[in-house]
Amino acid sequence: MQPGQHKLRTGFPEQVKRLVIKVGSRVLVDKQGRPDPAQIQKLTGQIASLRNQNYEVILVSSGAIAAGVQSLGWPRRPVNLPDLQMAAAIGQGVLLNLYSEQLARYDCRLGQVLLTHGDLNDRIRHLNARNTIMSMLRNGIIPVCNENDVVAVDEIRFGDNDLLAAMVAALIDADLLVLLTTSNGLFRAENGRFTERIPLLEDITDETLAMAQGKGSGWSSGGMGSKLQSADRAIRSGTPVVIADGYQENVVARLLSGEDLGTLITVSSEEQKLKARKKWIAFFHRPQGSLFVDEGAANAITEKGHSLLPVGVSKVEGRFRAGSLVNIRKSDGKVIARGLTAFDRDEIERIKGKKTVEIPRILGERHHIEIIHRDNMVLV
Repeated sequence: MQPGQHKLRTGFPEQVKRLVIKVGSRVLVDKQGRPDPAQIQKLTGQIASLRNQNYEVILVSSGAIAAGVQSLGWPRRPVNLPDLQMAAAIGQGVLLNLYSEQLARYDCRLGQVLLTHGDLNDRIRHLNARNTIMSMLRNGIIPVCNENDVVAVDEIRFGDNDLLAAMVAALIDADLLVLLTTSNGLFRAENGRFTERIPLLEDITDETLAMAQGKGSGWSSGGMGSKLQSADRAIRSGTPVVIADGYQENVVARLLSGEDLGTLITVSSEEQKLKARKKWIAFFHRPQGSLFVDEGAANAITEKGHSLLPVGVSKVEGRFRAGSLVNIRKSDGKVIARGLTAFDRDEIERIKGKKTVEIPRILGERHHIEIIHRDNMVLV
């Protein structure tokens, strides 16, 4: 077996049936930042071919702002939020029309899915989004997902379409996430120069993130660092990732045939797919605060799978209510878990460090004594 020919690659034809393809702005636009019809035609041709082979394909597409900027005749991407949001609103229609026209040539239909973090944070909206996408797939419709840039201020600011792709992959239990960019994967860096391609990555570490290339260009807002952070989320939810060059001919089909392209980031052998509720806790919430715990509580959580009790909490940070997601941190600040707290911040301040028998005297009788029950907790 050749260096990049991991057994997962050779097993793609049998193991991958549902995949998320994320395509970046720089793959979709020309040097002037205008949507490139030739590139869109190539991409939609690949997607149609996959669908006709009974693959379930979900497309996460950047490029709406670039399309809007071109449509408005602006010379460059704006920097203020109202103009970015206006460009996104116009560009969404332009981009979707381009996709729709090209897919219609192959007798394929698409459906637009606009999402925000808030849609996936809320359990009911989360399930509705999943059910809608799954229904589209069952009916042979290709979901085209994008962040709702018009209302999602943070997403425009941080360029979260890479993150969105990882979250969509987790949402619909994808077998593979393909991130198409302008680089053929991750490359080793020596003396400030990129040398050989890394065909296989079995873990994402701080050192790996340090090797990430660039911070994006004038027409995109995510670089290789964003892709690696998103890939880390995907593999922790059980979905392997390939970062590959979107300009390579028929790149997705070649990847699925097992060809050694780009960088394959694998799910470690001990990694298990999280149950739906725990996946929702781990990946679709933004922590509202932190609970710092002593060494005994940290070991009980990470080694024994115990719940977090008041006696183990030493410090509270942030403002949050009962039911909010919080980070659980060791005394040195390292995050070891996340979970939904059963108490609000003020209550935890009153009972932190206290033994279980003392809680009724301080707060009155409660149905629960755990600050975070293990069923509402995920290790990170």
